[in-house]
Amino acid sequence: MNNAQIEIQIIASLVSIACAIPGTFLVLRKMAMISDAISHSILPGIVIGFFLTQDLNSPILILFAAFTGIITVVLVEYIQKTGLVKEDTAIGLVFPALFSIGVILIAKNANDVHLDVDAVLLGELAFAPFDRLLILGTDVGPKALWIIGVILFITITLLIAFFKELKVSTFDAGLAASLGFSPAIIHYGLMSVASVTTVGAFDAVGAILVVALMIAPAATAYLLTTDLKKMLALAIGFGVLSAISGYWFAHWLDASIAGSITTMLGLIFLFVYLFAPSKGVIAVLYREKQQRAEVSLLTFLLHLKNHTELEERHVNHLREHINWQRVRAKAVLELALKNNMIVVDKNIVSLTKKGDTFTSKAIDYIITNRDAQIEDMKDDFFLFRG
Repeated sequence: MNNAQIEIQIIASLVSIACAIPGTFLVLRKMAMISDAISHSILPGIVIGFFLTQDLNSPILILFAAFTGIITVVLVEYIQKTGLVKEDTAIGLVFPALFSIGVILIAKNANDVHLDVDAVLLGELAFAPFDRLLILGTDVGPKALWIIGVILFITITLLIAFFKELKVSTFDAGLAASLGFSPAIIHYGLMSVASVTTVGAFDAVGAILVVALMIAPAATAYLLTTDLKKMLALAIGFGVLSAISGYWFAHWLDASIAGSITTMLGLIFLFVYLFAPSKGVIAVLYREKQQRAEVSLLTFLLHLKNHTELEERHVNHLREHINWQRVRAKAVLELALKNNMIVVDKNIVSLTKKGDTFTSKAIDYIITNRDAQIEDMKDDFFLFRG
């Protein structure tokens, strides 16, 4: 592994960390698409900054881009607050207009400058190591590495300094205001960080990968935890993992690094989406199946509780009396036996003391809603534990 490969992976990892931090708060605030709007609408800010400085490396470009990003957020919120359209519609109105202005400015005034649409949208990590930063004639490394490093340092510093304010304003803006925080200032500060991060990563990875790195790791982490600190850590971990694995995937396929990293982000999200312990598709399907079994078992126990006639409690008549399929009736009967809720004597089903007590408490809960929650009841009676 040569120096260029190491530098590419470091740059990709730093970009993923820098994007994951504001991305986590955007996902929690249900503003994921605003990152896409910012990533495109800051283009006119970059172009105008270049026209003023005639220098693609000037920090003025980042400032103008961040300012344009804030304008995007202000316009989106202003249109949304009119009540005439929703947030997604407002985003769809604002960012294409601003992005189009940037494209027109480039086409008319910067055709001979490396400020083309392809570079802005796609970026190319493979070229990042060739754009070096020279200080007094000394090569100190890739320029993108230093830009992203500085942005990441500022982002982490702001996160540590304003973590409490960010947390409170994200989950309860009203409480934040009552505690003396300004939700609006925190909000626009977060948007500014997102804007600066986006433009800082433009030259290295492009807007498309920035959006992916800002949203996908945070969305993946959100499926695994509701703890903010853990979510931040997981989002950073998923971002770095995708950056490094995506690079080697691209190296193996001889394909686009940005595309490969985005693919890895998608695969990791898909894996977590399917197999997350509590929110994953498989876990949800399992819970739904278990809940159906719980309802069926409770229905069966209530039937036994309300009928003393032998013919009503005969094994062979369960399907007829409760209108169940044969397989379902057998499964419920086995579940009740497994949990020691019933006994079967000469094909006559009767409640055990445990089953009778559980059913009585369930009836009381259904009628009055005063007793212990049904989940507590299941814990008390070790339901489904054999």
